[in-house]
Amino acid sequence: MFREHGNFLRRLLIFVDLCIVGGMFLLVCIVYNTIAGAYSASEYAWEMALLLLIWGACLFFAGLYQSFRIKSISEILSIIVKSTCIAFFVFVGLCFVLHLPEMSLMVWFLMFSSTAMVIALERVLLVWVLRHFLRNHGLNYRCVLIVGTGPRARRLIRELDYNKGLGLKIIGLIDKDGSKVGQVIENHTVLGTLSTLSQIVRSSVIDQVFFVTPRSWINDLESTILSLEEMGIMIHIAIDHYNVLFARVRQEKFLGVPFLTFETVSDNLISLFIKRLFDIVLSAAGLAVLLPLFILTGVMIKLTSEGPVFFVQKRVGMNGRIFLLYKFRTMVKDAESKMEELLHRNEMKGPVFKITNDPRLSPIGKFLRKFSIDELPQLWNVFKGDMSLVGPRPPLPQEVERYDNWQRRRLSVRPGITCLWQIQGRNRIIDFDEWTSLDLQYIDNWSFWLDIKILFKTIPAVLFGVGAK
Repeated sequence: MFREHGNFLRRLLIFVDLCIVGGMFLLVCIVYNTIAGAYSASEYAWEMALLLLIWGACLFFAGLYQSFRIKSISEILSIIVKSTCIAFFVFVGLCFVLHLPEMSLMVWFLMFSSTAMVIALERVLLVWVLRHFLRNHGLNYRCVLIVGTGPRARRLIRELDYNKGLGLKIIGLIDKDGSKVGQVIENHTVLGTLSTLSQIVRSSVIDQVFFVTPRSWINDLESTILSLEEMGIMIHIAIDHYNVLFARVRQEKFLGVPFLTFETVSDNLISLFIKRLFDIVLSAAGLAVLLPLFILTGVMIKLTSEGPVFFVQKRVGMNGRIFLLYKFRTMVKDAESKMEELLHRNEMKGPVFKITNDPRLSPIGKFLRKFSIDELPQLWNVFKGDMSLVGPRPPLPQEVERYDNWQRRRLSVRPGITCLWQIQGRNRIIDFDEWTSLDLQYIDNWSFWLDIKILFKTIPAVLFGVGAK
């Protein structure tokens, strides 16, 4: 129910905002062409389509259409201002590149500013109407009962009391234990038991009932739930019986069977699609632009040491998939066979092997590693889909065998060429637990914008060889 209402309001607001953007654009075009007489309004059709796409995307990804029930006015206005600035620079830049009909920068600035003010005014009025006017007149409340008085139920009660903007008013509580009737818990009275719940609903104004009960109550709830269903009362059953630490929980149907799903990684298909499209475009462009460097590097490797140009190695990808990783060879021909002799010099704590001044490096290998040139062939892995530009580094199979359970979660996403570890010291971090914690921090907070931020911070880290060994 909450999701359906939220989706409807979200779509309505997107439609209204795009109408505002389009309307303000047409108004500016008409006024501008009345004064300057440069173009007819119809000649700006492509610009209008581009504007709607860019501004709509900026508002969406900045979070304007997420629930604003508990957002402050300043937070909402901040999102609008930030989105407007980004949309302005992107739109003006694309108009210049695509040679679309141009108006002066001052005209565009006035149009964007005035449109942002109209959208901001619309949001402020909407928030005021929902939070104050309707609430004060009792027009936007739902009366609810809470079944349960345990820690989980009390937590929900506190949240509902704190978030008045949700419009849910607690009428009272219900408990299985009759001795608790009349007690006041979290400033709300226990009105009755499961056996008297139907009677309480019949004699009171109740819109919804929340069941937040222990698992041990499950067998006693069926008859109560059926009676509420008969009376047409909306029912919510809390299913947080498992105290997961970081997984996101959702309920879904599969082949007609309802399932409780715990997600530890994002499943936002739009964002994931954009990330994959971004990987394909940038890796393809990188392979094309860097081809001369590839040829030069290959020649230098051949001239300075025996062996192939590329080093191909089995690595572990998403959820344990094995793939072949490509790198420029930086070590002497028989480097793998000499590894056992160097294990005692390992500088990493954990299942990863790294040492400073590795004697197996070829004459040019240290230079290639310092500036991460040896990693560039992995753009092919990115293009193929084995890897992403941003993600945890892909480990060796023998390293994964030594992982603790919590460390395996770094395999829950597609591995990448760079990540937080790369921009926060690289090999200066010698504890694998710390390295993994950074990877999990990336996974838990992932967004497309975080990828962009990491890529931009990777450039100086690579150019200056920060932390490389």
